[in-house]
Amino acid sequence: MAREEAPGEPPRLVLVVGVAGSGKSTVGRLLAERLGSTYGEADAFHSEADRAKMAAGHALTDSDREPWLDAIGDWMDRTTSAGQRAVVTCSALKRRYRDKLLAGRPDAVLVYLHGSRELLESRLAARRGHFFPADLLDSQLADLQEPGPDEHPLVVEIDQPPEAVVTAVLSLMRRASAAGVPVDRPGAERAPHSVVPDGPSASPSPTGGSWLLVRGEQSAEVVQLGGALRDYVVSGRPVLDGFSTGAAITGGRGQLLVPWPNRVGGGRYRFDGRDLQLPLTEVEKENAIHGLLRWTLWERLARTDDSVTLGTTLCPQPGYPFLLDVRVEYRLGAEGLSVTVRATNTGTGPAPYGVGQHPYLTVGTDLVDGVVLTVPARSLLRTDDRGLPIGQEPVDGTPYDFRTARPIGDLRLDTAFTGLDRDPDGRAVVRLAHPSGLRGVDLRLGEGTRWVQVYTGDTLAEPERRRRGVAVEAMSCPPDAFRSGTDLTVLQPGATHVLRWGLSPWGYA
Repeated sequence: MAREEAPGEPPRLVLVVGVAGSGKSTVGRLLAERLGSTYGEADAFHSEADRAKMAAGHALTDSDREPWLDAIGDWMDRTTSAGQRAVVTCSALKRRYRDKLLAGRPDAVLVYLHGSRELLESRLAARRGHFFPADLLDSQLADLQEPGPDEHPLVVEIDQPPEAVVTAVLSLMRRASAAGVPVDRPGAERAPHSVVPDGPSASPSPTGGSWLLVRGEQSAEVVQLGGALRDYVVSGRPVLDGFSTGAAITGGRGQLLVPWPNRVGGGRYRFDGRDLQLPLTEVEKENAIHGLLRWTLWERLARTDDSVTLGTTLCPQPGYPFLLDVRVEYRLGAEGLSVTVRATNTGTGPAPYGVGQHPYLTVGTDLVDGVVLTVPARSLLRTDDRGLPIGQEPVDGTPYDFRTARPIGDLRLDTAFTGLDRDPDGRAVVRLAHPSGLRGVDLRLGEGTRWVQVYTGDTLAEPERRRRGVAVEAMSCPPDAFRSGTDLTVLQPGATHVLRWGLSPWGYA
């Protein structure tokens, strides 16, 4: 796994707390790996007598815990004094335990893993070979004093895969750092907090600089490379199956697809009396894929706490001898995340144009099979083994009819839909819901979106990323529109095309 080269200086010390069964050990190890930190497991500091006592079904007393907490504190100090960053896990159920571990360590970050009693019980019942018996959960919950606001905890729900929990923790760390969240604990001096560098001045990264947007419980991150959407977290839950700051973008995650989405067969098309040949970027299938701006560094044009506008110029080049000014605005608001993509033809002749964007959505399941999907589309596009269209047909009577919500199951989706049913405001909504029905995310398809591609990631080059998220891609035109002309926009000189889409999470409060 790639180390998380997060913008700003990663914390020197992270304390991960929660009751038994909250996943502290798994999350702590993954978090340490992502931050490049040394990992400390609190259970390793228990004496043999304490272990035997708990194994026999007896809860530890405060006097039992004092030398244990002292040993953890000593390890934290030795590790950080040696110049190493540290992540340590500890139940730290009571406020005074946390105060003891954090006093005199003002730069420590507190992470609290929160879960329901039912989920904790099920996890402990399934655990094998651990000295802590499941029937001691009652004693832990009785002792638990959840971290209060004055402790400035980063609170993350545990009813999602460990990787998603870690992603949420890292996003909350970036948000807290950007906001300069104060630390005010007994015996601690107020700690200076770094501010996330803004844009190209940030630490070197394969995706260039980045911009963190914050509004209430929402945070999103946009990167300079391709103007891509890296991350979107709401109330401690990731909405995107995105990519790490220190990693390259794979699978098209969050990328803008300009001046065409999806594929152009053979890269060859005819426009305005000219035969044109695009570079083949999907070599194995002999296609040109996903446009020409995915690997371009975009510039910041405007910035507020909850929005950023980026722009770039698409210059004339082999296969696309046209000149476009392209801009994208990301904005957090009461409705969620809104994205607007504008392209203006600044050349002297007409230009063929299409646009899309490629976010992978998650509702916190390990795989997409249990995700309940709704796609308000009356037609789909059939494609061949190169991903090129061979015909359009109604969804009625096919396995791809998601007009009524139902689980994805084992269906492999890499399907373009059209004939979108819209609300009175002109928007179509693709909905992903958690199997529980308690939360989910709506992808809003607004102005300029005539098509939507839904992809379950079965053919991703990284097997471990397959079927972990659902790519729902707002598109102005279908695959191969440069050749078929279907819903292709012809931008006249000076004309502007606008594409609007957005994400509205629900049940995340």
